[in-house]
Amino acid sequence: MKIEILGTGCPRCRILAANVEKAVLESGVDAEIVKVTQLKDIMNYGVMLTPALAVDGTVKVAGKVLSVEEIKKFIT
Repeated sequence: MKIEILGTGCPRCRILAANVEKAVLESGVDAEIVKVTQLKDIMNYGVMLTPALAVDGTVKVAGKVLSVEEIKKFIT
């Protein structure tokens, strides 16, 4: 599984990244976590609000910092 955090590195993006790492660790799934920080790459996903979360190339949520429990629902 490939999990992408889409965001330029703002504080909300960093919180989402930390929550993703914790969710992956707690759930025990095998996942590659990638941070997409370039605006042109983020826009290729059709995302206009960051942070955003994409799982296996599909944007699940944009413009919201998900909790660890919310992220687990998308990755398990």
